[in-house]
Amino acid sequence: MEEKEKIIRLIPKRKKGLMRIIFSRLMIVILLLLIQVGIMLSAYSWFSEYFRYFRVAQAVFSIGMIFYLFNCSMDYSAKLTWLFLIMLMPVPGTILLWYTQINFGHRAIKTRIESLVSDTKDKLSQKESVINAPELVQSGTDDLCRYLNRSGCFPIYDNTEVTYFPLGEDKFAEMLRELEKAEKFIFMEYFIIDEGYMWGRILSILAEKAKQGVDVRVMYDGMCEVKLLSHDYPKKLEQLGIKCKAFSPIRPFVSTHYNYRDHRKILVIDGRVAFNGGVNLADEYINKIERFGHWKDTAVMLRGEAVQSFTLMFLQMWNTTEREPQWDSYLALPEGTTQEKGYVMPFGDCPLDKDKDGEMLYMDILNRAKSYVHIMTPYLILDNELETALKFAAQRGVDVKLILPGIPDKKTAYALAKSHYKELIGAGVKLYEYTPGFVHAKVFVSDDEKAVVGTINLDYRSLYHHFECGTYLYRKPCIAEIEADFADTLSKCREVTHDTIKHEKVSYKLLGSVMKVIAPLM
Repeated sequence: MEEKEKIIRLIPKRKKGLMRIIFSRLMIVILLLLIQVGIMLSAYSWFSEYFRYFRVAQAVFSIGMIFYLFNCSMDYSAKLTWLFLIMLMPVPGTILLWYTQINFGHRAIKTRIESLVSDTKDKLSQKESVINAPELVQSGTDDLCRYLNRSGCFPIYDNTEVTYFPLGEDKFAEMLRELEKAEKFIFMEYFIIDEGYMWGRILSILAEKAKQGVDVRVMYDGMCEVKLLSHDYPKKLEQLGIKCKAFSPIRPFVSTHYNYRDHRKILVIDGRVAFNGGVNLADEYINKIERFGHWKDTAVMLRGEAVQSFTLMFLQMWNTTEREPQWDSYLALPEGTTQEKGYVMPFGDCPLDKDKDGEMLYMDILNRAKSYVHIMTPYLILDNELETALKFAAQRGVDVKLILPGIPDKKTAYALAKSHYKELIGAGVKLYEYTPGFVHAKVFVSDDEKAVVGTINLDYRSLYHHFECGTYLYRKPCIAEIEADFADTLSKCREVTHDTIKHEKVSYKLLGSVMKVIAPLM
């Protein structure tokens, strides 16, 4: 009991009220913009007597920036946003573009991760008998695997058992049971860790396992230091024998720290079992506390050979700050074999390369679907390519349904999602909002054959700017459970129609119209 109380005391208090608002991402971005605008206003005042000449130079400069944007490799939706900002505020807009594109403060991380990914591309071998299986070749899944392996090491496996969890609390209960069995190592990589019941229960087990000699490592995204965890939290966990790191710690005003966040959720135990999905380590994810109504989330547990891929993904991120990376001792195949039909392909998405792996995988499912594609996502901030893929699938007769939150966690994201409703419904896509609360699940399921459960939202940050991961499933028994869960969730939803769009709140319509202009920056 004393040990547990000691652990609980190490959990820092959450920053609340005014401090939480001040240190929020939105406030920091606003402050940066105000500083830049202030500098430009001062410059205008200083150069007032040369204003005519300055206007000419500004026009030439703006035209040059337009040519630059049209000829760069940026996504077209992002190009339009930057064109708008630069035409509205040429110099501040260009400074902001430069600031977000140079990866200031991230060059070392970028170079290191690129090196680690390159060094480990051959760490896991692909069984030719698996990737060349007739059913994979006929479905095009072998081609998808080869595409993903252009930028990583993501074999497709056959000897892996998959368990689907329709709620965060289901995953949490199984996590505790599996953590208690750990004998060699526990690797945890989560976007959010927050103090409370969930993390307290997990932390008590981690501390006990560390005392027993288990190699326990915890990594969370540096954004947690803004409003959830203290900057010295890793040192506090080290007192319990737990190795801990914040990925890319926040350095306000010094780096473009809103890009390249670690949005992954990975737990690997002894190389024999792995968890993946949308569930972070905070009480709202298991409905222990209520935030935005009932929290609908999903996850999967893998048992078998495919666990190696999540072990490798974790080690790639962990070793960004290690002088002498260690790999092979953790990548051994688990003892025994798991006999379950179907195939599993864990995959990661890295924002440092030019490949949009998550988006391409989603579009592959949409483009190959014959009967249906059913999707759950918390956000709907689409680029033109993904919106076109959704509409095209519906227009050729595929049953495309999306479940979105009925109670939003972010008003701006909610308004942006609604700005896509009219176009999608007009093309035959069916949209639903989860009336009991917030949907945080990231799920694709198609034709009773394919499914993806992971961390990738349908928004710009997940698709372009974050480290993400997911589990691709082909003809696994649990796919029927995923589709059944979608149907059950759908029964608790309200359908979006042309009539509901017509009677939508004016505030959401206005906010969506305004925010859509800068959607790629959200």
